[in-house]
Amino acid sequence: MQEVNPIALFRISVLGPLVCRDQLERGELINTINELASYRYNIPNSKKSHICAHTIELWYYRWKSGGLDALVPKLRSDRGQSKLPNILQETIISLKKENPQRSIDTIINLLKSQGVDGAQSLSNSSVHRLLLGEGLSHIRKAYRVERRRFEGNNVDERWYKKIKTDTYADEIWLRKLLQGKLQLDTLAKDLYESIPEDDLAKLYDCVLNRPLRYRNRAVCVLAVYHGIARNLISYYLFISLSAVDYSVKSYRQHGTDLIVSDCKHKITKCEKQEYIDKLFSIFHSPPSSHGFNRTTWRLVDLKIAMELSGMPIDKTGIAKIIKNAGYSYRKAKTTLTSNDPDYKQKLAGITKILSGLKENEKFFSIDEYGPFAIKIQGGKSLVPAGTYKSVPQWQKNKGSLILTAALELSTNQITHFYSEKKNTEEMIKLLNVLLNKYSEEKTIYFSWDAASWHASKDLNKAVDKINSPEYRKTHKCPEIVLAPLPTCAQFLNVIESVFSGMARAIIHNSNYQSVEECKEAIDKYYEERNGRFLKNPKRAGNKIWGKERVKASFSESNNCKDPKYR
Repeated sequence: MQEVNPIALFRISVLGPLVCRDQLERGELINTINELASYRYNIPNSKKSHICAHTIELWYYRWKSGGLDALVPKLRSDRGQSKLPNILQETIISLKKENPQRSIDTIINLLKSQGVDGAQSLSNSSVHRLLLGEGLSHIRKAYRVERRRFEGNNVDERWYKKIKTDTYADEIWLRKLLQGKLQLDTLAKDLYESIPEDDLAKLYDCVLNRPLRYRNRAVCVLAVYHGIARNLISYYLFISLSAVDYSVKSYRQHGTDLIVSDCKHKITKCEKQEYIDKLFSIFHSPPSSHGFNRTTWRLVDLKIAMELSGMPIDKTGIAKIIKNAGYSYRKAKTTLTSNDPDYKQKLAGITKILSGLKENEKFFSIDEYGPFAIKIQGGKSLVPAGTYKSVPQWQKNKGSLILTAALELSTNQITHFYSEKKNTEEMIKLLNVLLNKYSEEKTIYFSWDAASWHASKDLNKAVDKINSPEYRKTHKCPEIVLAPLPTCAQFLNVIESVFSGMARAIIHNSNYQSVEECKEAIDKYYEERNGRFLKNPKRAGNKIWGKERVKASFSESNNCKDPKYR
């Protein structure tokens, strides 16, 4: 009994509603064909699921004229035959036999470079038809197609094994390479694109001795230069096509450096300290001082200002620097800028003093902390799961405190006392305390913000009196030089950083029962901090008295004032 072709059976099954009826009018025939074309089918040896109406109509008239045999697909009469000139055919066959791994594109390019007649108009399909007839067709394509057909449509497993056996040459070559069965001189002959001897030795050693990620890179390069298709390399090594392309591209651009070892991390501009300092020196000054008619900074303005300063950086890098520093554009209160028109001049004056500070000179950063109430304070703390810490909104006030303090920058020492008010008298009192404590110095500098009591007439008179020759000769005290900060530039006041660390350690989560108890805690904190920095003049690190928000040093890129510490 003759076996019926499965494709013919599929086609007759599609034509079932048409075959079972004897006479059909033209309109009814067209409607039925259109209805059949709207259905989904499991088409043999194809990934498609729809058949167009024209094809169904063609099958129908073939069946009417020749029956089931007419539905059997016919092979091309010229299959495997080439119409190319004999000389061109012989040249193509000789190139393929010379190196079976050569692809069709490589053969065509070689023919064009050699100036062979007819090579300029040669197509891939013509070369493929010729090689197919000679039994030299590219084995990977047949293997890939037959594997897909077998896995998707249950083709006879014996046929699949036969195809797989016949087209296994490239996979065998890859296996020999990975197992070290190929000698170095043999490997050099197998490559249709030459690789320098030193590079070839490094790649071969990488395949045999390096970890998997390096080995895969080297195999990709050698396999591509051997003429193996990228998709087969990807399939065999279980890596993506993009990984194959990246390995080959890296080798062609940078040699073996990026193949046999990892690329070193390149330091970007947003990670360089000079760019960070320059950006914040611009960011802390008002936009108008740089020629921008705006009151707040934008990324595009900062980019232009950085370019004008000789340090160009893109907006992405600027955004990363700002984000890493903890700044946010969502809330205006976290954006710290100065609107002082003389910002740069005052800043330059303070920087000049600090850069030339001598051993017999001291520079003090002065400010007040408070007033703050003595009551139950909130803050972050470790609590068990399911427990929520709360602070009563209405509490009985146990008193209040104002802390007046001065930070000496060269020795990192704090001098403090408690005040009842913030006024000129307390500033004069602080001057006298520091004069007595540092009487052996030649000059002491005082730097504070632009509060009214820091620039009052009485304070200036007191300073003039102390600086008079008669007073200094009588009391043997140093000269006082005032170096006020720019207006609205609390972020430059270094002592704000120390207040922030003290508040987090002593004030937050506290429940002092009296003003005296709170004073004792603050006094002990600064006593320990001063002692620590006397023994070790460097930053205290993770000790509690060293947990300032930023390093206690004067820099216009610093943000010493934490808006959340109170």
